[in-house]
Amino acid sequence: MNWNGRDTESFQQQKEYVDTALVPLIPISFESDMKETASQYEFMQLLTTLLEKQFKGRILLIPPFTYIRQQEEQGKFAALNRWVEEMDKSGFKHKLFFTSDSSWKLAEEEIGGSLIWVPSVPLEHMEDSYKYSLIEDQAKQFVNIIVHKWQQNLS
Repeated sequence: MNWNGRDTESFQQQKEYVDTALVPLIPISFESDMKETASQYEFMQLLTTLLEKQFKGRILLIPPFTYIRQQEEQGKFAALNRWVEEMDKSGFKHKLFFTSDSSWKLAEEEIGGSLIWVPSVPLEHMEDSYKYSLIEDQAKQFVNIIVHKWQQNLS
């Protein structure tokens, strides 16, 4: 399910079946690394949208948690944990955070969910057919990881 009017209405009706929040963690920069952060966003948007389609009815794709790349580490970690608290209150058993920003690895233990780091692939010069094929291949790998995370939490 996506974060839109129709899907969130369905989410409210089927809340007991939608136990996983999928949240892209997206840096923003207006400095020399602006193109890199924009590429990360494009890649992560395509990947998480495809994963949501794979698990429709079990996952709610939340809008990206967006932060200034140069932001103090503890500030962004604390802000994300406020999101986690809200997701916990809403009944999400599983929180999956997808990112291409390696700085999140520093706080992996502090985050109330599963951090999945994905190296970003620059897509801007690829033909659409190749781009989507690449993203589909990436998504297939993460399908198994997500299922494994669900099974870990059952034990």
